[in-house]
Amino acid sequence: MSTEAPGKSKVVNLRRPDIMDLVKAQVLSHYRSELVERLRGAGQVVTPDGQTTIKLAKEFGFCYGVERCIDLAYAARKVFPDQPLYILGEIIHNPEVNDQIRAMGVRFLSGPHKQADIDDLGRGDVVIIPAFGTEVSIRRKLEEKGCQFVDTTCGDVMSVWKRVRQYARDSVTSIIHGKAYHEETMATSSQATANAGHYLVVLTLADTDYVCRYIVEGGDKHEFLAKFKGGYSEGFDPDTHLQVVGVANQTTMMRGETEEVQRRVRAAIEKRFGATDLQQHFRFFDTICGATQDRQDALQRLLREPLDLLLVIGGYNSSNTAHLAEMGEAMLPTYFIKNAAEMVSGQLIRHWNQHQQCAVESQNWLPTGKLTVGVTAGASCPNNLIEDCIRRLIGLRGVAVDDLLQN
Repeated sequence: MSTEAPGKSKVVNLRRPDIMDLVKAQVLSHYRSELVERLRGAGQVVTPDGQTTIKLAKEFGFCYGVERCIDLAYAARKVFPDQPLYILGEIIHNPEVNDQIRAMGVRFLSGPHKQADIDDLGRGDVVIIPAFGTEVSIRRKLEEKGCQFVDTTCGDVMSVWKRVRQYARDSVTSIIHGKAYHEETMATSSQATANAGHYLVVLTLADTDYVCRYIVEGGDKHEFLAKFKGGYSEGFDPDTHLQVVGVANQTTMMRGETEEVQRRVRAAIEKRFGATDLQQHFRFFDTICGATQDRQDALQRLLREPLDLLLVIGGYNSSNTAHLAEMGEAMLPTYFIKNAAEMVSGQLIRHWNQHQQCAVESQNWLPTGKLTVGVTAGASCPNNLIEDCIRRLIGLRGVAVDDLLQN
C-alpha cells in the first residue's frame, strides 16, 4: 500500500488496478459527457434549423496528468474512507472540480476554503499534493511530521524540476518563464534554492528584454531588484547571477513565447560573452507540457476555419486556459467563461478579462442569424462542464437539446 521515505513519511501507492477500478465509475459519473464525446468524433454539430454550427477543437479538456491527479484523489478517499484527508491547495485550477473534492470531505490547507492548518497535522495524516506540486520547504515540513503523501504532481512538472535542480548543482541561474505567484512556478523555483541555486522569474517579453539589456550593458541593480521583487531567490545579485543562466518554464506557458524568451536570452549572452563561450554561459531545455501544446496547436487549426466567435471554457486562474483565450482574442470575438451560468442571456455574458484581471460583462455578445461558434477548453476543464456550455449556447439560440442529440 505504501513505500516509506527513509525515517520520515510514507508515499501512498494508489495506482493499483483493484483500487483504480473502484473509482473509475465514480469519476466518469462526475465528469463524463456523451454529447462531448460525440462532438469530439464528429468535429462539429449543426442544429436542425441550420442556423447554428458548433465546431470543437480536436484537443481540449482534461489531459492525462489532470485525469491522473483526480483519479488519485478519488482513490485516496476509497482507501481511507474514515480518515481525514487533506490537500495542500487546489488540486487543479477548476472551481467545480475543487468543489467536488471538498464534497468528498477533503480538507484544504490553504486558499479561500481553508479548513485546516499544516501545523495541526501529525504522524499518519494523509496529505494530497496537487498536480502543480509543492514547495520543497512545505514537503520537508510534512515529512518531518510523519505525514503520508498522495502525490499527484504532474510528470511534466517534475521534468522541469529535474532540469532546475541540475542547473543549481552546476551553479547555473534558472531564468523561469512563468508567473511568479503561480503554485507550479513557486514549486519549481524552490527546487533551485533547495539545491543552493538561484532563480529569476520573467513573465513577458518586455521583462525578458529588460533582463537582456542588463546582461549586455549592466544597469541599476536596485532598480532591477525592485522591478522583479517577489520573483527571484534570496541573495540574488543580477551582476553575479546573470553571467551563467539556463532557461526553464512553467509548463503551461505558450511554446512560441517561451522559445522567444530563450532566443532573446541566448542572443544577449552571446553578445556579452561571445559565441565561442556560449555553452559555458547558457543552457536551455524544452519543457513545455505536451498536452498544453496539443491544445494550442488544435486551437490554431480551428482558428483557420470560418468562425464568428470563440468560447474558451475553464477556471479563471488556469494558466493554460488563459493562453487559449489569448490566441482567440487575437483573431475574433472570444469569451473566456468558467461555466454555462456565465452565459446569462443572448444579450449578456460574464467572462474573464485577462488585461483587467477580473470578470466583466459584455452586452449583445450572441449574434442573430446564421452563426458558427468555436469551442475549446483548458486542460483542467471536465467534459461535463463543456457539455453544459454547449447546451446553454444552443438553448439561447432557440434549439432544444433533445433536437440536437437526435440530429
